[in-house]
Amino acid sequence: MTVDAHLESRIADWRGYVADHRVIAPADIDEMEDHLREQISDLMSVGLTDGEAFLVAVGRMGGVDELSREFAQEHSDRLWKQLVLSRTDRGENSGRTGELAVVLGLALGAGLAVRAGFEWLSESALLRNAAVLILPFLAAYFAWKRTMPARTIAALAVPFILAAVVLNVFPFEPGGATEIVAAIHAPVVLWFAVGFAYTGGDRRLHRRRMDFVRFTGEWAVYLALLALGGGVLTGLTAGAFDALGIDLEPFLEQWIIPFGPAGAVIVAAWLVEAKQQVVENIAPVLTRVFTPITILMLVALFVAVVASHSVVDVDRGLLILMDLILVLVLGLLLYSISARDPYAPPNVFDLLQIVLIVAALAVDVLMLAAMAGRIAEFGFTANKVTALGLNLVLMVDLLWAAKLGISFQRGRSGFAAVERWQTRYLPVYAVWAMFAVVAIPPLFRFV
Repeated sequence: MTVDAHLESRIADWRGYVADHRVIAPADIDEMEDHLREQISDLMSVGLTDGEAFLVAVGRMGGVDELSREFAQEHSDRLWKQLVLSRTDRGENSGRTGELAVVLGLALGAGLAVRAGFEWLSESALLRNAAVLILPFLAAYFAWKRTMPARTIAALAVPFILAAVVLNVFPFEPGGATEIVAAIHAPVVLWFAVGFAYTGGDRRLHRRRMDFVRFTGEWAVYLALLALGGGVLTGLTAGAFDALGIDLEPFLEQWIIPFGPAGAVIVAAWLVEAKQQVVENIAPVLTRVFTPITILMLVALFVAVVASHSVVDVDRGLLILMDLILVLVLGLLLYSISARDPYAPPNVFDLLQIVLIVAALAVDVLMLAAMAGRIAEFGFTANKVTALGLNLVLMVDLLWAAKLGISFQRGRSGFAAVERWQTRYLPVYAVWAMFAVVAIPPLFRFV
């Protein structure tokens, strides 16, 4: 697609939005479009790119500024929002009074919930319920921030209540395979509930889903930074008190361990909302650094497994690690897509993304072959069924993503098709995670 074609596509999107959301005569829309094109031409003549000129021109549309803001909120690309939205428009009520107090209150609430879990639950039950204890507070933050109506908030509470019931009513064998399967997949299900709150209850908008994917990546970055900083600070403090002959271990176990991670989950989300531009500047850098590294890792693992083992005899621990790696690859792929300018033409990095997908597919096929061999030899277990299902879900996603990526690279389709496939496929992961929590334990008698 040429530069002119990209510009025409953007103008067509803007014109369509104006026509759909205002009762304006076609002649008036034509006049507005002429004015927009004049602005774009003037801006390009002083050195702006077509994309930059388009965004600035829309921001200067005068009488349709409110319409431009609405369009920006629905098509919430980061650059668009930075240029079109005013400071008070950004982040949907980001400037509400007392937000920090709300964040700290919710972080404290999450810490108290985990602290209560330490007192009243067994170790296995605590791990199983960790997401139920913490994530409702994160969902509550977004429900408050998006000013969700009471009816929608009530609907938002349903998955958390059901998860709590299932995780605590099912007669799991402590430390059994089905308990571990449920403990791993429950946070995935509830993270989608958090996503519902993040989008303000609007599940239909493709861009809002992609925004949540971007938020997830940025949240992980901030959470890692908080964990690193908090770990260093805690270690130094404990060392200093130890040098004074004071044992801080009881205090750390009773207060820091319950409150630190739980509070960091909420604070990291607030930092993403408050400091979006900071992470946005490093997001493309992160994806470009880790994509080639991940490709090399996948290729090396593939070669090592094929060279060192019969595929059928691959160790179960290795299968689990490889599945975790594939999930991380999927996360990197989604974050890369969310951080990319959807209007930019294909480039070398897009080609690297295709290579990453192909490498992940090769590893996925290898893992499926290994699992098929183990199932044929030892029969079905909860772990094998869970891993097999996950690998099949991943394979469908990666196969179609590879097809769309190649089509985009060849200029046969736009990048929007790549984005839409991922946002439409995301609910499949939620459905599979729900199946793993609700159906797999009783199928294998909670062992």
